[in-house]
Amino acid sequence: MRLDKYLKISRLVKRRTLAKEIADKGRIEINNRPAKSSTAVNVGDKITIHYGDKIVAVEVLQIAENVKKNAATDLYKILAK
Repeated sequence: MRLDKYLKISRLVKRRTLAKEIADKGRIEINNRPAKSSTAVNVGDKITIHYGDKIVAVEVLQIAENVKKNAATDLYKILAK
């Protein structure tokens, strides 16, 4: 699954276009490597998102095409906030 779509479905970012902009600016890393919005996300990957002064790191637990709002947090495990 594409990075921008995963961030939207997991609700780590509100909109897919916002996820694309953040990724294309180099503010998202997958496994400590800069990632573009089209980068493939796999189970076990560690995603780090830089929001200004805040850094959020998560590990991908599962990938799903459709997720209900209250089940979105089951897709990842927060490593650092």
